[in-house]
Amino acid sequence: MAPDNEVWLFHTSQPGGRQDECEIHCRRSSDGGVSFGAPQRLSDFKGVFVRQPPRIGPNGEWLLPGFRCVTRPEGRWTGSFDTAVMLVSKDRGETWTAVEVPDSIGAVHMNPIPALGGVMPAFYRDRFSGHVRRSLSHDGGLTWSAPTDTDMPNNNSSVQAIRLADTRVAIVGNPVNAAMSDQRRASLYDEIEDEGHEAESAQPATGGAIWGVPRAPLVLAMSDDNGATFPQSRKLEDGSGYCLSNNSKDGLNKEYSYPSIIAGPDGSLHIAYTYHRRAIKYVRLVNR
Repeated sequence: MAPDNEVWLFHTSQPGGRQDECEIHCRRSSDGGVSFGAPQRLSDFKGVFVRQPPRIGPNGEWLLPGFRCVTRPEGRWTGSFDTAVMLVSKDRGETWTAVEVPDSIGAVHMNPIPALGGVMPAFYRDRFSGHVRRSLSHDGGLTWSAPTDTDMPNNNSSVQAIRLADTRVAIVGNPVNAAMSDQRRASLYDEIEDEGHEAESAQPATGGAIWGVPRAPLVLAMSDDNGATFPQSRKLEDGSGYCLSNNSKDGLNKEYSYPSIIAGPDGSLHIAYTYHRRAIKYVRLVNR
């Protein structure tokens, strides 16, 4: 929702599994989302992917977090060289510039939240399946420190965080990483790239992005130190989290992933996430 109450819907468009060829598109609504205008391409960015919602900067700038899907000349996109970027508009979304996040290889799905004491944290999915990463901004989100690890494991699957009214950070994700599982696949798009072969037979690349670590359980975790540590958590879903196949038609995929979370005015938490890649599931948690 823009400051003038116009609704902007941002999304990417890309062929097959070629995230490095993606474009950012947007559509606008002046009636609260009942109807939308024609799609428009957002600037001329190529290979920049968006996942998290935009924020308003200290001087009214629009800040849209994203990441560059980088491919080396010798091969297809694997995720191993992706870096974080903040897209900044000073004219209410008409033109944009890209501000790189330093030393951010493997840190994607940048998710900034409101500042605490002048320090704004952003959280990242880790392509190398280690831990949720965090970087800090001291100027309202215009520039950022290099991402560092939090104590929350991450399986190269998305997370989303918000600032609660009591100043705590609430985050939703899968607290599992590569050290906790030996399940691997070559890429997110095995079945597209090599149809007719079992996903389990694909050989993952060494030293790069790690795919296939189970996407379960899904938890809500809380932090009292601006997102450096998350000592409290509760499970929202549990299961095998099997994601060596994206096949939902035959019920093979069992993941819980790509969560979104917002807080209602009454303090309740509204959480939505991918359920076995066949539906979006919604959960409401009431603070009693």
